[in-house]
Amino acid sequence: MRVDVEVLGPVEEPYHKILAEHALGLHLRSGSMVAGRQPSAMSRLMFEKGEMALCPRDSEGWIGCSDVEHLVLSIPDSALKAACDGASDNIDLRHEPRLLDVRLASLVTAVNAERIARFPSGQLFLDSVEQAIAAILVDGYAVRQRPGRKYRGGLGPARLRKVREFVHANLEEEFSLKEMAESVGLSRAHFSQMFRKSTGETPHRFVLRQRIERSIVMLRTAEGRILDIAIACGFQTQQHFARVFRKLCGASPTEYRGEFVEVPDGSGIEEGSHSTSIMASSGSVDRL
Repeated sequence: MRVDVEVLGPVEEPYHKILAEHALGLHLRSGSMVAGRQPSAMSRLMFEKGEMALCPRDSEGWIGCSDVEHLVLSIPDSALKAACDGASDNIDLRHEPRLLDVRLASLVTAVNAERIARFPSGQLFLDSVEQAIAAILVDGYAVRQRPGRKYRGGLGPARLRKVREFVHANLEEEFSLKEMAESVGLSRAHFSQMFRKSTGETPHRFVLRQRIERSIVMLRTAEGRILDIAIACGFQTQQHFARVFRKLCGASPTEYRGEFVEVPDGSGIEEGSHSTSIMASSGSVDRL
């Protein structure tokens, strides 16, 4: 899933546009667009902040002078195919110029918040959101709806063990939902459903919990700065680490460490007091 912010402004003359992928849009501010199927049949459309639209692959039209800023999530065919576990190679979606869907709105808003924060949650988060969006689109907006494949039971003990081994071996790194699924030879959609049946949580939530559990062990000693511990546990910013830690543990990393060791002055960095980026410290441009 590609995440872009598109800004449309004045143009000298209308231009023709064709979408290469399905697109889910969220208007970031109020605005307007001159558009139509033909240059001779264009009209001005008005939009309010927060409105959404669903434009299927191969949608085409003419665009004139506009005043629009919107978030665009490009949904590849592979994501829709994975959502129905390969039951169809070609899924067509309906055009919804004024899309009203609470579930999709929540997911798209979460992606926008992630974008504004410079994507601290990583590729696994985006993969999980993409899969959730694709499942909703296939279930409710496909031109020819197909029943989703149902899975019984969950992952067996051997596969669960392999997943845990993969996660533990790669906690410091960025990895995707696809890589987790491939570690046990399953598709993303099949793996996610089976994993949740087995563990009661999503793969993304499981990975976050494993990272926090590793950080708890490291915080119980006086060795290492909070920043270094965050890096070692796979977080891309110290602020993201502190936010997730507080949510799961009810205290900041510094507060938690203070319960076990006496931290010398200047050896820690107060969470949220600045915008230190682990990406800059580690040289990484990826995220989790």
